[in-house]
Amino acid sequence: MDTNEEFVTSRVFPVGRETVFDVWTKLEHLNKWFAPKGFDILGGKLDLKVGGIYHYGLRAPDGMEMWGKWTFLEIKRPEKLQVITSFSDKDGGVTAHPGSPNWPRQTLSTTTFEAQGERTLLTLRWAPYQATEVERRTFIEGKASMEQGWGGTMELLEDYLKSL
Repeated sequence: MDTNEEFVTSRVFPVGRETVFDVWTKLEHLNKWFAPKGFDILGGKLDLKVGGIYHYGLRAPDGMEMWGKWTFLEIKRPEKLQVITSFSDKDGGVTAHPGSPNWPRQTLSTTTFEAQGERTLLTLRWAPYQATEVERRTFIEGKASMEQGWGGTMELLEDYLKSL
């Protein structure tokens, strides 16, 4: 993988990594925080095993519904989670990004959870997966938008962790 293509974001959370890992991998938690800021979570289904999926729905502020899907490649509790992510339809079929038809159909997402005493450093690495040149370029050009979107999602996660 070309490291130019990779999007990386990190944040330290004031709780142990077991808790952060659980909040990142259990449906009852994901349904309460995993969305871009301003979006409503429509719920989802989760089968946490290699080859299993997390399929979820979101509603944008303008009312548009969109669906996403993770396919689990590696689960190393509580250290690492690797998934193929994609936009999907209500039934779980892979679809194009609703607002960007040249966005990669699939991306590889690797999330690590590093213990720092009673705190956790979460690092998310995201890159195009089996993508065309146009999709790769679109991903690279979208990094500022990803920074904003993931920044808001991480804020929601931090707020949720404080509420536990």
